[in-house]
Amino acid sequence: MNSHSISGVCVYIEWYSEAQKLERSKMGSGRHILAIPYPAQGHVIPMLELSLCLAKQGFEITFLNTEYNHRRVMGALAGTERVGDGNIHLVSLPDGMKPGEDRNDLGKLTNTMLQVMPMKLEELMNTIDGLGGRGITCVIADENLGWALEVAEKMRIRRVAFWPAAAALLAMQFRIPKLIEEKLIGSDGTLLKSEEIMLASSVPTTRTESLVWACVGDKETEKILFQVCSRNNKAIEAADWVICNTVYELEAEIFSIAPRILPIGPLLASNRLENSVGHFWPEDSTCLKWLDQQSPRSVIYVAFGSFTVLNNTQFQELASGLEVTGKPFLWVVRPDITEQNPNNVFPLGFQERVKSRGKIVGWAPQQRVLNHPSIACFLSHCGWNSTLESLSNGVPFLCWPYFADQFLNESYICDIWKVGLKLNKDEHGVIKRTEIKEKVEKLLGDDELKQRIQKLKKTVLKSAEKGGGSYKNLNNFINWLKS
Repeated sequence: MNSHSISGVCVYIEWYSEAQKLERSKMGSGRHILAIPYPAQGHVIPMLELSLCLAKQGFEITFLNTEYNHRRVMGALAGTERVGDGNIHLVSLPDGMKPGEDRNDLGKLTNTMLQVMPMKLEELMNTIDGLGGRGITCVIADENLGWALEVAEKMRIRRVAFWPAAAALLAMQFRIPKLIEEKLIGSDGTLLKSEEIMLASSVPTTRTESLVWACVGDKETEKILFQVCSRNNKAIEAADWVICNTVYELEAEIFSIAPRILPIGPLLASNRLENSVGHFWPEDSTCLKWLDQQSPRSVIYVAFGSFTVLNNTQFQELASGLEVTGKPFLWVVRPDITEQNPNNVFPLGFQERVKSRGKIVGWAPQQRVLNHPSIACFLSHCGWNSTLESLSNGVPFLCWPYFADQFLNESYICDIWKVGLKLNKDEHGVIKRTEIKEKVEKLLGDDELKQRIQKLKKTVLKSAEKGGGSYKNLNNFINWLKS
C-alpha cells in the first residue's frame, strides 16, 4: 500500500486496539455502515448528522472523508477522533490532488477523485474486513459519488444514495435522458436551446442555461460535471434506497415525479438536542453571548457558507450596506471569503464605527445562532442546509445565491414559499448598499411574510417529530438497515 493511502488505513488499524476489538465483540450482530460524503461542507454536515442518528440506533459507523477535509474536521473538533459516543469513527483517503491545489476547481477535483478514490475505497473496505471485526454491511454514499455505489455493488454490499440538497435538483438530474431526447441539450450536456423547464407547478422553473452542470462558467468543467451526473444516474439505478434531506410538504409534487426519492429531513442537530459537528472551521461561540445582549428580533445574521468568494468591491458594499441599516448584525467572515485577507478589505474605519452593534466571526455555530431569539433575518447564500436551518427556526431570508443549486433554493424561498426577498444587482453586477438597506427594511416590515414562515416552521418541524412523514420514512429506512 503506497504512502498516500497509509494515513486513512492506519487511522483505522489504530482504532481496532485489543480493547476495542473486545468492545466490538460485545456489541453483537449490529450493522456496520460506511458513510461517504462528497468533499464539501454542505455535504459533510448532513451526512454526519444522518450518521449520528444511526449511531444512536446502535449502528457502527465508519465516516470517510478525503484526507484534506479530514484534517479540517479534526481541527474543528479539537483533535478528538470520536463522535457519536464512540460509535462513529472518522477515517480518510486521498482525493488525488496535491497540497496547495485548488479544491474549488470542481472539474479537476472530480477527475482526480475518479482516478484515485475507487481503488483506494476498495482497498480500505478489504482492510476493514480483515481486521477481525465486523466488515462493512452497507455503504451510504453521497449521490454525487456514484463511483462509491459502484464499488459497493461490485463487492455485493448494500448501497444507499444520499442526496443532501433539494429533491427537485435530483429530479432534474434524473431528467437528463429526456432533455437529450427533446434536443434541449446534447449527449455531452452542451446547451442546444434556451428554454424554461417546469417539473411541476409548485417547483421553480429552471432555464436550460441554469442547469446545475451548465452554470459553472468553464466549458470543460461543465462537460466533466455532466458526465458525472449521467454516470451517477446509472449508479443510482442499482441503489437499494435513495434518501434525501428534505421535507415532503416543501416539495410534494416532486415525489410523484420521482417516487424513488425518500424525504427524511430536516437532518438537524437540534432534533437530537445536541450541537452540530463536521465543520471545516472551529466555531466561535462568543457570538452567542453577544446575541444574549441584543434585543429580540433585532439582529441581521450574515453568512455565505463555505464556498462563496466576494470580490473587494462587493465585500465593501456589503459592509457599507450593513452599516447604513443602523441595525445590529452578526457577520461570518471566513478567512477565504475574499481574494486577499478580508481584514485588509474592510472599508476604512468600518470596524471601529460598527463595533458597538456589529459582531464579526470567522465561523459561527449556525443552528444555535438561528435558534436565538435576537435574530431578525438571515442574509444567506441559500445553501440547502442553511435554508432548512432557517425554515426550522422561522427566520426570514434575504437571498444572495452564489453557485449551482443556490439559485433554485432562492426561487423556492422567494417565489414559491414567499418567505424571503431577493437582492438585485446593479448594471455592473454589484449588490449596492442602498439595495441592502432597502430590502432589510422591507423584509422586517412585512408581517404577512413573517406569518408565512412561522407556519412553514411548524410544518417542517412536525415532519421530523414522532408521527411525521420524515420521522416515519427514517424509521422505515432504519428497520431495513437492521433487517
